Amino acid sequence: MPGLYFEEFYVGQKFVHAVRRTVTDMDNILFTALTHNPAAVHLDHEYAKTTEFGKPLVNSGFTLGLVTGLSVGDTTLGTTVGNLGWDEVRFPRPVFAGDTIRAETTVIEVRASKSRPGQGIVTFQHRGLNQRDEEICICKRAGLMLGKPK
Repeated sequence: MPGLYFEEFYVGQKFVHAVRRTVTDMDNILFTALTHNPAAVHLDHEYAKTTEFGKPLVNSGFTLGLVTGLSVGDTTLGTTVGNLGWDEVRFPRPVFAGDTIRAETTVIEVRASKSRPGQGIVTFQHRGLNQRDEEICICKRAGLMLGKPK
């Protein structure tokens, strides 16, 4: 499903994204290695056994990317110019291999671009939830969106 144009977003609009994803140990290892993060808490199962979690934590950068990515098909696929930033990023609960993540998005601000006629800025609040409906990630993301073609 293609994304929405700037004019199709409104404050309070909510999306419950149908696509979910179960995180694997390999996701965590590959992402952590690709981003050069040597933290043992992500990579070393024996070390992780000694932590309060007892097993490796999924890299929070992966979690943020996944929660954002799960929203794309319903919101910005093919209609975004680019991300302008993430704010107020929080991870209230850890994510582990085997967790199934889903996302919900609420539009919290919509405004026309002052410097780019025909485009606008949409601020989304993304929430990531695990299979127990526990919030595992929340953030605000601003995207520069294309306007409807004339």
